[in-house]
Amino acid sequence: MELTLQILVGLATLMLAGLGLMSMFAPRRMLANFAVEPNGAPGLSTIRSVIGGLFLACVAMLMIGLTTGQTLSFVAVAILMGVVAFGRIVGIVVDGFDKAVLPPLVVELIIIAVLMSAYTQLSS
Repeated sequence: MELTLQILVGLATLMLAGLGLMSMFAPRRMLANFAVEPNGAPGLSTIRSVIGGLFLACVAMLMIGLTTGQTLSFVAVAILMGVVAFGRIVGIVVDGFDKAVLPPLVVELIIIAVLMSAYTQLSS
């Protein structure tokens, strides 16, 4: 079970790393994924910094947890993902439902569940 959780956390880390690196270094390739249209250089900078930075910070915290066994960092990432998921739910309530919002919301909820399970099972 411990190895399975470590693998799942590793997969989440790789996914977030991919999103973070693409957002940081190839933001135009991520526009369709995020359904945003940047307004010139400031908009691209926002995708690089806010979106890319958020994902890469999560990767750093997950790597710390995986390499040191300090799994409290998993909780920090779960909180960040929880706030992102909450923002999607607020969007559904305020802006209306769009089925395109469901896949990322489900992935975020799964990441939260994996990280919280890993935290409780792998904490020393």
